[in-house]
Amino acid sequence: MITPQYLLTLQAIERRLLWLATNMIHHANRVRPNPDGSKIGGHQASSASVVSIMTALYFHFLQAGDRVSIKPHASPVFHAAQYLLGQLPKEYLTTLRAYQGLQAYPSRTKDPSPVDFSTGSVGLGAVAPAFAALAHRYGKAHFDHVTSRRFVSLIGDAELDEGNVWEAVLEPSLGGLGNLLWIVDLNRQSLDRVVPGMKVKLLQAMFHDSGWQVLEAKYGRALQRVFAQPGGQLLRRRIDEMSNEEYQSLLSLPGAELRPKLVDVGGRDEIGLVELLQTTPDDKLPALFANLGGHDLPELIGVLEESEREPHKPTVLFAYTIKGWGLPLMGDPLNHSKLLTPEEIEALRAKLEIPQDDLWATFGPDTVQGRLCATAARRIYPANAAAPVTLSANIIPDELAIRTTGALSTQQAFGQTLMAISRKPELADRVVTASPDVATSTNLSGWILKSGVFGNAATAPRPDEEQPHLSWQYSPQGQHIELGISEMNLFMMLGMFGLSTDLCGQQLIPIGTVYDPFVCRGLDALIYGLYSGAKFIFAGTPSGVSLSPEGGAHQSTVTPSLGAELPNLNAYEPAFAQELSWIMAEALRQCCRADGRSTYLRLSTKLINQTLLEPALARIGRSALHEQVLAGGYRLVDWRDHAERNAAQPLVQIAASGAMIPEAVAAARLLQAQGINANVLNLTSARHLFESWRAADRPGRDPLSWLIPPDERGAPIVTIHDGASHALAWLGSVYGAPMVPLGVDGFGQSGARADLYRYFGIDAESIAGAGQRALAR
Repeated sequence: MITPQYLLTLQAIERRLLWLATNMIHHANRVRPNPDGSKIGGHQASSASVVSIMTALYFHFLQAGDRVSIKPHASPVFHAAQYLLGQLPKEYLTTLRAYQGLQAYPSRTKDPSPVDFSTGSVGLGAVAPAFAALAHRYGKAHFDHVTSRRFVSLIGDAELDEGNVWEAVLEPSLGGLGNLLWIVDLNRQSLDRVVPGMKVKLLQAMFHDSGWQVLEAKYGRALQRVFAQPGGQLLRRRIDEMSNEEYQSLLSLPGAELRPKLVDVGGRDEIGLVELLQTTPDDKLPALFANLGGHDLPELIGVLEESEREPHKPTVLFAYTIKGWGLPLMGDPLNHSKLLTPEEIEALRAKLEIPQDDLWATFGPDTVQGRLCATAARRIYPANAAAPVTLSANIIPDELAIRTTGALSTQQAFGQTLMAISRKPELADRVVTASPDVATSTNLSGWILKSGVFGNAATAPRPDEEQPHLSWQYSPQGQHIELGISEMNLFMMLGMFGLSTDLCGQQLIPIGTVYDPFVCRGLDALIYGLYSGAKFIFAGTPSGVSLSPEGGAHQSTVTPSLGAELPNLNAYEPAFAQELSWIMAEALRQCCRADGRSTYLRLSTKLINQTLLEPALARIGRSALHEQVLAGGYRLVDWRDHAERNAAQPLVQIAASGAMIPEAVAAARLLQAQGINANVLNLTSARHLFESWRAADRPGRDPLSWLIPPDERGAPIVTIHDGASHALAWLGSVYGAPMVPLGVDGFGQSGARADLYRYFGIDAESIAGAGQRALAR
C-alpha cells in the first residue's frame, strides 16, 4: 500500500535524482575545466526519461541479491542513485567522464561504485542479465545456494533494434526464467529522431510468442481516472492513435495551445473531447497529457509488483516515458545530445528547490527522505551479505593426463583434456561447457556423455534410437549447455557464467567451443565479456585453411589477430597434445585467480605426429619446456642438433604456430639438405611473446633470449601461419632481422590441404624458398 506520505517522499527523491543527474552532465560540460576543448557529452534527456523508473527500482522495489543492468545513457541517474544510497562518495559527482572518474557508461571494472553489468554498446547490457539468470539457475541446481535473486535490465527502446536481443529472446535454454525482468524505456526517440510508427504491439507479440509475460505501464493514474469518466475513451483513443511525432510535438505546448490541437480530430473539434476536458484548466492540461505510466510512481510500482506474480516466465515491461521529462528540452525531437543552458540549469535548480550553496545536496539522515534512502541501502546492500564460494587455483595440477603419442590433432587433445578434468571431481564440479549446436563436431561428446546436459528431462529431445550411445542425458545436474546456432549467445553465456562468482556467489569455469571462423560472429559479446572482467575458456576449432574441404566461408584467417590484441585475454595456438595439456591447466588456473585472464585456444583437426616433439623434450627438459610453452614458444628444432651441423653455414629462423609446425619442420630439413642451417621456433602464443618483448623494453632486459640467442639475432626469419601473415610479422622487429612473413592473405576455397598450402605459399617448399630469398637479400 502506497500511502500519500510515502508517495511524496518517493517523489522528492525522484526530483533529486533528476537534478543530480542533470547537474552532473552540466558540470562536466560547462563548469569543469576542459583544456583541449573536446566535446564531453552526456545525455540529459535520456537520463530524465528513466528517473521515475530508477526511483521505483532502487528506492522501493529492489532487494538484496537483485542484479541490475542500466541502459548506457542513464549512467548519470545510476550514479545519482548510488550517491543517495551512500554507495558513491560526493567527490565523484564532479568527475563524470573524467580520467579515473565516473565512466560515461556503467562499468563493472572502472566505476567506483558497485556495478552489476557493464553497458555501453547497446543491446549487450540488455541481454547480459538473461544469461546471468541462467547462471543463477545452474548454480542453484548444482550447489543449492546462490547469493543472487532477481535479474533486471533497464533497456532503451532503440536497443530492441539490435539483433542480439532477439537471438537471446529466441534461445530455448533461457526459457522459463521467472526471475528475469526487462524494463523497456519506451520514449520513442532515438539518437537522430522521433521514431515513426514504432510497432509496440508487434514487439509485445514477439515477446509473448517467445514465452514471456508482457506487461506495460502506458498511462499514469491521473489519465486513467479521466479515461474512466464518461467519454474518457475518446481521449484514450485520441492519444493511442496519435503518431509519435505528433505526441512529441504537443508535449512542450502550454495548455491554451495544446487544448485546440488535442480536441481536433480529422480537422474538426470532437465535441466529446471538448466536454471531457472542460473541467481541466489550461495550467493542468500539459501535465495530464504527459501523465504516462513510466513517470507515474504508483502505476510503475503496481506493475513492478505484478511482474513477480509469474514465477515461470521471464517478464518484459514496456514503460512509456518522455525523453527529457521534467526538463525544458522535453518534446524536442533532437534533444538526445542537447544540453541545458546555464540559465535553464539555474531555473531548474530553483524549481526543484536545490540549495544554491549546496548543489550536490543529499538528504539529511533525520529527514523522511534520508531515512527512506538509508532503508533502501540496507535492503539492497546488506552488511551481512554471504561471501561467494570460490575454487583455489592450487587444486589444479600442472598438466592434465592425456594421450600424447601417435598422430593427434589439437581438437582431439582438447576433448581428452575435458575427460581428464571429469576425473577430478573437485575441479569438474565447477566446469560447465557450452557450444552453439557444434558440440559433437568440436569433440565435446565424451564430456557430455559423462557429465550430461543441463536441462529438464521432460523437455529434452527424443533419444537417437539408431545410435543410443550418442543420446544425451538431460537433467538439472548436467554440465553442458547446448545453445542454438548463435555465437553471440555463446560468448554472452561464457561471459556471464565467467562472472558467476560476483553475480551469483558460486564460481563456475565456463568452457565453450565454436568454429574458429565464427568467433567473429560473436565478437561483440566476446569483447563485452572481456571488458566486464569475465574469466572463461573457449576453443576456436577447426581453424585456418587446414580445414581445406570446407571452403573459404569456414576457413578462418583473422582470428589470430583477435587473440593477440583483445585485452584481458590469453591466446594459444598449440601444435602438440602435450602443449595443450599444460596450456589447458594454466587456463583453468587463470579462471581461479583474481587477476586472471580468459583464454582463447585456436585449434585444428589436422593430425600431427607427436614424435616431432620428442627431440625438443629431450634437449630442453620437461620442466623447462613446460615453462617455455606457457611463455609463448620454444626451439622445436635446433640446427645444432643436426648430425652434419656446420657453424660456417648460413642460418635461417623458421617460426610457425599450430597446424603449420609439420611444414616448418619439413622446410628446415630441405634447407639443411641444401647446406643452410635452420631452427624451427614453435610459437605456442604469439601474444605472450609480443608481451614479453614489450615488457623487456627496459634497460637490462633481454627479450625472447631463450628463443634466439645473441649470436643468432642477425639471421633472417621466415614466419608461417595458417592465418593472416601479419600476425607474426612483428617478430623480425625484435632484433632487427630480415623478415619474410608467410600466411593466408586471401579468402580460402575448397580443395586438398596440399593444394591450398601450395596456393597460399605455406607448404614446405615455399617456406624453404622464402628462407633462401631471405638469405639473398
